[in-house]
Amino acid sequence: MEQFVIGLDFGSDSVRALLVDTSDGNEKAAAVYPYPRWKAGKFCDPAANRFRQHPLDHIEGVEATICEVIRKSGAQPQTVKGICIDTTGSSPVPVTENGTPLALVPGFEENPNAMMVLWKDHTALAEADEINELTRTWGGPDYTRYVGGIYSSEWFWAKILHIVREDAAVREAAWSWMEHCDLMTFLLAGGKDPAAFKRSRCAAGHKAMWHPSWGGLPDTAFLSRLDPYLGTLRGRLYRDTFPSDQLAGHLSAEWANRLGLTTQTALAVGTFDAHAGAVGAKIEENTLVRVMGTSTCDILVSPDPGLRERMVPGICGQVDGSVIPGMSGLEAGQSAFGDLLAWFRDLLLWPMEKVVSHSPSLTEKQRADLLADAAARLIPELSAAAEQIPISESLPVALDWINGRRSPDADQQLKSAIANLTLGSSAPHLFKALVHAICYGSKKIVDRFEAEGVSIHSVIGVGGVARKSGFIMQTLANVLNRPIAVAASDQAPALGAAIYAAVAAGIHPDIPAAARIMGSSVEVTFQPEPEAAAVLEEEFRVYEKLGAFAATLARDAQMQKT
Repeated sequence: MEQFVIGLDFGSDSVRALLVDTSDGNEKAAAVYPYPRWKAGKFCDPAANRFRQHPLDHIEGVEATICEVIRKSGAQPQTVKGICIDTTGSSPVPVTENGTPLALVPGFEENPNAMMVLWKDHTALAEADEINELTRTWGGPDYTRYVGGIYSSEWFWAKILHIVREDAAVREAAWSWMEHCDLMTFLLAGGKDPAAFKRSRCAAGHKAMWHPSWGGLPDTAFLSRLDPYLGTLRGRLYRDTFPSDQLAGHLSAEWANRLGLTTQTALAVGTFDAHAGAVGAKIEENTLVRVMGTSTCDILVSPDPGLRERMVPGICGQVDGSVIPGMSGLEAGQSAFGDLLAWFRDLLLWPMEKVVSHSPSLTEKQRADLLADAAARLIPELSAAAEQIPISESLPVALDWINGRRSPDADQQLKSAIANLTLGSSAPHLFKALVHAICYGSKKIVDRFEAEGVSIHSVIGVGGVARKSGFIMQTLANVLNRPIAVAASDQAPALGAAIYAAVAAGIHPDIPAAARIMGSSVEVTFQPEPEAAAVLEEEFRVYEKLGAFAATLARDAQMQKT
């Protein structure tokens, strides 16, 4: 009998379901559901770096996408053996004592502080600084030791601390908090007790300072010094964590009925999208998998026992079993990758939107179609023009920190900058400078890993940017001066989640064996071009100098504020 599994991948803008044949990795059907409330801009304030999402966007998306892939494929309910959920992170959600998302409780339906706090929400800058300062001075373990030595405003404790200080009503009503990947798995399982549910090793280790050497989560005394609420919260969270090849439960009767499946469908422990994407790309030792979308996550795995004790500074964590059980999973990344280019696209579109919106000769539909067409064509047109600029031609130099810096050395207060502008700087020149910037940010991460003795023998790119932009991938190969393979799957994170589901359901014995059968092949490999690589190496040094100058300005501005 055929056996299928579903990878459910929650991205920043949409959720996608992928139905996969466990015998050969054939992707039988896929479905995507854009979040309607998110698309409408609800609960967010980009100027304040506040990005929140309503849990209903995600709950409705589960039903819409899974029902669609079952309909498309014609798969019989009993043949769908497992589901695994991957999400962005850290994206914590406040919940009641029985695990109901707080935004579903009367009185909190429109409160942004009751929503999921999306990974790129940076409202907790001050709280992250406070956590970092306390870890250096309190006299106990350094809880940032295995998350690169710097706690980020993008992560679990900082976000919760910010919310409960800002909103007394949420503080009183939020009995506990769950990472997005844990919450969605919990809901599908019909869970009633969040504290008893199996939590993600990946989420806990990389974002919540969980480590077995100090007994799991940070000590109650440490958390209470930050805020008594956090000390109380610790007892309502978890002690143990689990890798995603483990069984978290089975579909509840309610969800089996809603999805047209059975209560025999296994649910794997949840995980993060980039780590699942690395599995979907058949990650191996000494391979760097770059998951490239709005941001990037860079994932490595290593069996080296020394990495379980030795800290790699400035990254986003090293966690045993966060990618493959028995191996350390190392994570780094950039807070903006595709987002930097999308910002430039939107900047260029703004005048056109104003002109078109005031054009009486166009119908509303014609205006919408014209703007949609322009938005779709702009980056491909810029890419084509940028490719024609000779490599020897002087360009502006830009920084990729438009959403702060994630790695190396997290600092979300940093801002982007552009230098070397002239009257001859055109839109393609600026676009090419921004592409160089995101690639130079990538090189800083590779250089940090290798400086700390973590060897990188090969690089694989996955995600929308890797699949769609040969210009960016060739530039990246030139900047890193090494070949970059691109995974063939359009849905590497969902495919990786499906691989976890196949192991949790007992179909394959372990993740490496399942990945060999089900993982993505390589579609194309970009080779470095020696002449371009030499020129870009020189420009990279200018990028580093600009970065040092911009960081100094940011520090001076912060000192003046305080």
